[in-house]
Amino acid sequence: MVFENTNISQENEGATAREPRLLIDTIADDDKTSMASMTVIDQPVTNKRSKPETRTEIASLKAQDFQISVTVIEARQLSGTNMDPVCLVQVGEDRKYTTQKESTNCPYYNEVFVFDYTSSRQIFFDKILTLTVLHSRNLIRSGTLVGKFKIDLGTVYSHQDHGFFHKWAVLTDPSDLMTGPKGYLKVDVAVVGKGDNIKIPKINDENSDDIENNLLLPEGVQPERQRARFIFKIYQAEGLPKMNTSIAEKLKTVLQGEARDLVDPFVEISFCGQKGRTTVKKNCYEPCWNEQITFTELFPPLCKRIKIQIRDKDNLNNTVIGTTFIELDRISNAGDRGFLPTFGPSYVNMYGSPRIYTMVNELSDLNNGLGEGVAFRGRLLLALSVELVDVNSSDLQGSTDVEVENIPPLSELGAGRVEEFFLFGSFLEANMISPVIAEKSVTFEVSMGNYGNGIDGANVSHRSHRSNGDGDSDEDSLSEDDHTLLLRETATIDPNMRTTSPAAKPVTHDKYYYHMPFFEQKPCIYMTSYWHDHKRRLYNSNIIQKIMDKLDEGIQDVQEMIKTNEDRPDRRLRGVAEELINGCVAYSRLVKGTGGPAAGRSKLDRERHKMCLRDIDGIANEVRKLKKRLKMSTYKEKLSKMKTLLQKLKCFCEDPQHSIPDIFIWMLSGRRRVAYSRITARQILHSVCAEECGQHCGKIQTLFLKLPGKKRLGTHGWTIQAKLELYLWLGLAKNKRDYLNGLPTGYEVIRTGTGLYSPPMYLRYQDRQQYELRAHLYQGRGLIASDDSGLSDPFAKVIFSTHCDVTQVIDETLNPTWDQTLVIPNITLFGRAEELRDDPPMIIVEIFDRDTVGKDEFIGRAVAKPVVKMNNESYEPPRFPPKLDWFQTYRGSNKAGEILASFELLQIKMGIDLEESSKITESVKTDQGHKFIVPRGIRPILAKHRVEVLFWGLRDLKRVQLISVDRPRVDIEIAGRCISSSIIQNYKKNPNFSDPVKFIEDVDLPEIEYWCPPISITAVDCRAFGRTTLVGTHIISNISKFVFRSPDKSKIFTAACKAFSKGVAGLKNNGVATETTDVFVDIDHQSTLATDMQIDMIGFGGEEPKTKEEEDSALDETALDWWSKYFASVETLAEEKKKYEEDKIQDLFNEENDDGGMNNDGDVNTLISANADDVQKEKRFGKNFLKGAMGAVMQAKKNFAAPVRRLKKQKEQIDELKIFDTELENCSEFTNFTDLLHSFDLYRGKREEMADELSDQKRIVGTFKGAFRIYRYPLPVYVEQPDAQYGMFKGLPSNEPIHVMARVYIVRATDLHPTDPNGKADPYVVVSLGSNKNNDKENYISKQLNPIFGKAFDFEATFPQESVLTVQIFDWDLLSSDDLIGETKIDLENRFYSKHRPTCGLAEKYAIFGYNQWRDPQKPSQILHKLCKEMKVDGPHFSPGKVRVGKKIFTGPIELEDENGHKKPSDEHVALVALRHWEEIPKFGNKLVPEHVETRSLYSPEKPGIEQGRVELWVDMFPMDMPPPGPPVDISPRKPKSFQLRVIIWNTDDVVLQDDDFFTGDKASDIYVKGWLLGDDKQETDIHYRSLTGEGNFNWRFIFPFDYLIAEEKCVITKKESVFSWDETEFKIPPRLNLQVWDSDHFSADDFLGSLTLDLTRFPRGAKNSNRCTLNLASEEDESSDVPMVSLFKQRRIKGWWPFTAKSEQDELEITGKVEAEISLLTVEDAEKNPAGSGRDEPSPLEKPNRPDTSFVWFMNPLKSLRYLICARYKWLIIKIVIVVILLALLVLFIYSSPSWIMKKIVGA
Repeated sequence: MVFENTNISQENEGATAREPRLLIDTIADDDKTSMASMTVIDQPVTNKRSKPETRTEIASLKAQDFQISVTVIEARQLSGTNMDPVCLVQVGEDRKYTTQKESTNCPYYNEVFVFDYTSSRQIFFDKILTLTVLHSRNLIRSGTLVGKFKIDLGTVYSHQDHGFFHKWAVLTDPSDLMTGPKGYLKVDVAVVGKGDNIKIPKINDENSDDIENNLLLPEGVQPERQRARFIFKIYQAEGLPKMNTSIAEKLKTVLQGEARDLVDPFVEISFCGQKGRTTVKKNCYEPCWNEQITFTELFPPLCKRIKIQIRDKDNLNNTVIGTTFIELDRISNAGDRGFLPTFGPSYVNMYGSPRIYTMVNELSDLNNGLGEGVAFRGRLLLALSVELVDVNSSDLQGSTDVEVENIPPLSELGAGRVEEFFLFGSFLEANMISPVIAEKSVTFEVSMGNYGNGIDGANVSHRSHRSNGDGDSDEDSLSEDDHTLLLRETATIDPNMRTTSPAAKPVTHDKYYYHMPFFEQKPCIYMTSYWHDHKRRLYNSNIIQKIMDKLDEGIQDVQEMIKTNEDRPDRRLRGVAEELINGCVAYSRLVKGTGGPAAGRSKLDRERHKMCLRDIDGIANEVRKLKKRLKMSTYKEKLSKMKTLLQKLKCFCEDPQHSIPDIFIWMLSGRRRVAYSRITARQILHSVCAEECGQHCGKIQTLFLKLPGKKRLGTHGWTIQAKLELYLWLGLAKNKRDYLNGLPTGYEVIRTGTGLYSPPMYLRYQDRQQYELRAHLYQGRGLIASDDSGLSDPFAKVIFSTHCDVTQVIDETLNPTWDQTLVIPNITLFGRAEELRDDPPMIIVEIFDRDTVGKDEFIGRAVAKPVVKMNNESYEPPRFPPKLDWFQTYRGSNKAGEILASFELLQIKMGIDLEESSKITESVKTDQGHKFIVPRGIRPILAKHRVEVLFWGLRDLKRVQLISVDRPRVDIEIAGRCISSSIIQNYKKNPNFSDPVKFIEDVDLPEIEYWCPPISITAVDCRAFGRTTLVGTHIISNISKFVFRSPDKSKIFTAACKAFSKGVAGLKNNGVATETTDVFVDIDHQSTLATDMQIDMIGFGGEEPKTKEEEDSALDETALDWWSKYFASVETLAEEKKKYEEDKIQDLFNEENDDGGMNNDGDVNTLISANADDVQKEKRFGKNFLKGAMGAVMQAKKNFAAPVRRLKKQKEQIDELKIFDTELENCSEFTNFTDLLHSFDLYRGKREEMADELSDQKRIVGTFKGAFRIYRYPLPVYVEQPDAQYGMFKGLPSNEPIHVMARVYIVRATDLHPTDPNGKADPYVVVSLGSNKNNDKENYISKQLNPIFGKAFDFEATFPQESVLTVQIFDWDLLSSDDLIGETKIDLENRFYSKHRPTCGLAEKYAIFGYNQWRDPQKPSQILHKLCKEMKVDGPHFSPGKVRVGKKIFTGPIELEDENGHKKPSDEHVALVALRHWEEIPKFGNKLVPEHVETRSLYSPEKPGIEQGRVELWVDMFPMDMPPPGPPVDISPRKPKSFQLRVIIWNTDDVVLQDDDFFTGDKASDIYVKGWLLGDDKQETDIHYRSLTGEGNFNWRFIFPFDYLIAEEKCVITKKESVFSWDETEFKIPPRLNLQVWDSDHFSADDFLGSLTLDLTRFPRGAKNSNRCTLNLASEEDESSDVPMVSLFKQRRIKGWWPFTAKSEQDELEITGKVEAEISLLTVEDAEKNPAGSGRDEPSPLEKPNRPDTSFVWFMNPLKSLRYLICARYKWLIIKIVIVVILLALLVLFIYSSPSWIMKKIVGA
């Protein structure tokens, strides 16, 4: 049924009517825009509206398994000098450390840490992952913080592939606001849950070394993040519950002499791993804090949720009163016109457990925000603002610690103006009440906040005023009016408030369910409440909600059209787009003028107003473009785009600032709360504008009451506690007059008071409208097993209004066919006729399992809405009779099967019979009584089908009743027809069936596949005395994949015409098609079409001459091995993925820039005339071309089907293989290897209560292997007819046991789960096939999570007994038993019999020697002959360099080269080309498996669904009756190649001068250079003492021997980790040469001056002299730098100047010296031929450096010190002093000698 727009012109209708007759035009020009394609369907086409899905979401309550994997790879640019860094990985409170690296600022770790958690998603995603780098950590000290990085797990999980791979985390110091990053840490982070698939991308290390472009940041976050202050202002709270018992209250009153409030509240805020608290307010229900909590964090933060809690201070444990969360994404906008996070001032409502206090609270988790709160717990007034920190500000103050300070109170209107609201409700119906609850009187309570809660509602504070910050009264904080409003929250003191229905005892008609006796008299509730007026927020949300509902309904309608194969879903999607555009325009019209200032309007309100207007206008423009480009060929892509827009609208719908609290409806049994329902206030909010009203305002809605909290888990939560038909209205008191407008007419108001407008107590309905419900239940499929046998005895229970009826019981089946119509007469409904017709009440269909002993067990529930026929309507199409449809059933949150049914509700007028066409007359008698069968107009139209069943065999059958299965049989049932296989006489000897193919003739199946019944597979064991025991069952719900659809003859004809016409067009253009890039080849020698054209054949073609550069770079094939192919293929895989991502981005860019569609929607006449001209041209062409040429057309279909493929030029001369990054069977081109055999798991036993698909695998007891073919019979004559014996299973191989040799190659494992306490594992491989097992425990690899095994295992097995290959990875333990890391299983039998031939992959080229030697015992030509024979294809016909298969020609090289270089003619190359393009053979072709390596996930039985690593392998299989294969391929791990690195330190220059001279005071340094390669091979030069200019001369040689893996570009080190290690561990580190310059000190530690790190695979070429040596030569991979990069493994020798660098006090990199070095790389052989000594030793000694004479140690050379230190500087001073001293000595001597001389002269001696 299609409703089309009525404004379509008559010409359009004619074109639409003529469209089916234009066969060629329809096929060829299906995507062209026509007026017919522009038809808009704006009404629902399917009955999807009648299938509402209601299921209980308990994901937030249910604990799940999660795994966090963090790989710390390396760090770069760490701040500091001469560091010993260690990395701390912390998740929540769990900590793990890496090993400590010495003396480096760029340590390499490559260590993996795994954290396992079992928690609910909400708790788990709030955990913080912190990466911290510490300096010098040991047992005594915790280490100095270098920097840290924080991100929450929810952000990681929401990222693509649930993680970040090879990304750089920016390390910052939280306590340092002035500086930038402290370094970068390269990590892999992945967060996976149960059932998640990990896709580790193949990443090029060269690309990932670019730090700036690979930062660990979510999409949209800028790389430059600055610090910001998050300021939370906490004002006050109200409506808090009691947090102590009444006994304690009385005791405190007696002891203290006055009554006290029983709560001591404070507020705690958690953000980014930090917590801030307000002060505690003692004994206060209405605390007033007026405090501010400030967090300092990087902006934007990588933790997206803020947790706010009100807690009660307690001496033992602080109890949580309520919790709320604020999502940063919802209160900010990161766009170009966005805004910083902002919130309030606004109240946030908190919900949790019921308010009554108990010592043991079973629902305490609700107070922590886990699950849906069931009661109002209070409100908190707060505000949030964000201030960016300006690091350049001179007055930068504050701390990074959490700060708490007082703030002034908020103004009276700061939170908005208080308005009076009125809530009215009427209970029209209450049914489905459990008999247990019905034993007592039942009443219903409606509350909003604390209003209406009469049991544990508002607590009147014993304080006269709110408490201020010091515990004293603050008389100005609230006015007297505010106190009056607060006191009104207590329902008991307001006589005009009625919030509970009268207590009554439920009654019943059928004893299945009870209902309340609300017959003619409907009880009413009403209340007046006072809230701050923020209704504008709710109005805007309601408008967007209605747009979303309309869009969602349209999308589901389109999806239902696709599912049911309705015509032209693109037209309906165009109508959905039109509705969305109209809705967006209406939103802009209604909201545009409402963003002005008002009381309580916050900054977030203003910003959201602008953002929503802007983005919704953008959505409208986007949909307009989408609508223009919408075609039949692109509607699925556009449908996906519409789903994206729906998700975008959901982000705008809910306003993050809470306004009015939610409404709770509780069912009370006595005074005990039993079940509840929760409604948001905006859903029932009234507005004078219809678009702004809530979706349920003034309407009757159906509510299902549920159990609170974790009580919903398990069997108790499956049942509905009660179903309410409730009318609710909420609005301002001034609009109170409208609250009865939406009620069904015909009521009489019974009021409480004498006032005319006083609310009514009851609504009395005198008039009754009688209806009759007909539930047509045809069948069910895939129901949950409820019996121990794995089956059920299902019956359906239909509940509508207060009536209930049941179907008959179908014994022992999961696919019951009830074929029953339940008629429920005399149903009384109250409501408007038009409302009931458009939105009828819901029908509940519950499926139960009948148990002879005990209570019937619940299976599942479906919800539906009937098609309503009023008494003035005719029972005729298109609405009647209603169509059958599948309704999904749920048990809790899990799917529980489907039922095929339809429902109709007929209005009955008293005294008037129904129409004859609508009467139910067909009934049958069964052993359970009479039943009405589904009428013929409703039941599906059936057609005769033939079902062919391939019974292949049974596998892995478990014991039944402790007895092994010996003689099994399989029964197949479909549509009531059953067929049994032959009995396997000895299951252990041969588990295959002797008679493989059987038929079920004349099976009545629906013509529409959507209605087809399921296939039931039942395996039984035939035992002695005719007994049979059920082994297991399997249900195939969707049989469409087994249905063979006969092709339409006209479509074949038209497609052939199209192909031939395009081929002719290609011939006219020199063999190139005009619309595609394919070149079509005609190889029919009798055809004259291809005689004048040059045809490019499929294949290798001629080889282009090699250039000199290519010849020089040609690889020596003798040096190549299998690993050469492997690593070349890994590189190719990475390039393909990169190109795929680039192509996706380019496609998106092209789509955005493609206007498409019609430029002028109104130019209809031009379009119609153009279409008419095209039609006439196509008709003339068709007549002239197709006349008498039917045979040519059919031939053209085959000839022009295969495009020519040209081989791309390969980057290297290495043959490659295909690497699949998933399991081979999961590749789309191989269809799970089910082209012949399907595997169906057999289930037995009762399904567990909380079981999901993974945990339900415990019920698997075996596997049935077989297949089905279903088709209309007889087949058309132009279709190939089935074989008389095997039907459509032609060419079926024998299923007798066959001996096979299986060769398993285990290449390597990656990302294994660590099992040892040190975070490592000692893995080894165990491979088993049947009873054969190969245990490689002796060759375990020590302490590796990415081991390379390189093993090949041969097995001789017999299919089918030994057909499942199991590969297990174990962890070797010295003392305890070995731990299973993970395992994977491969079904070899399905592979062996598959047409894709995965037995031995096809190599890229054929070779008889070398690394690419052909390993299949059959040559390509033999394989090609065999395939042609099996498929009955003409060929192969070989000629030199060519082969013809059918109508296809393939070309290839002619000659084959042997080991000696001799060439001889061979057909193997062209045969291999044909095999590698076998899928291009028309009709018979399919993709053959190439030579490959597949990647399989490993899983552990202890942690099902969580990947424990991956293993790369491939399997070859060879039948034992064929020639034996050659030796296995040698894939043993490559041994590292030994090299010797020689580094000569010639000179240094411009080294910073660190010391002051002891004698002279000049700046000087005692320079020496330290170097190492592997970390423990440090070497030092001698010391150049007293360098006064920074120049140093050394002539010193470092020699570093090392082992190197060329393919992985890693150095290999084998050593023991510690003295306690049992054996040596292999480490792989990058080849990095580390050089450091130091200043030597004799009496203190040496001073570090600078460092230089050179990656030998890629480092900057050195400068020619010291002056040209700049800071650019020290950059670690700067894409913008023009410095040439070299690899020492290619250049082998280089000499130049490189800079030493270090971080300055401003944390900037600066040059601290320069070094002239010569670096050479030699193999061990070359090093032995040209030996050299270390330092300046023999052999090949270096000359001593020509150092200045001032280079010496002063205390070791005193004479030199006198000469160079004293004499050189103080020479003249010393001479002067000596002269003066001599003169003084002479003078003293003269004075001393003169007296004696004078006496001698006097005496005359």
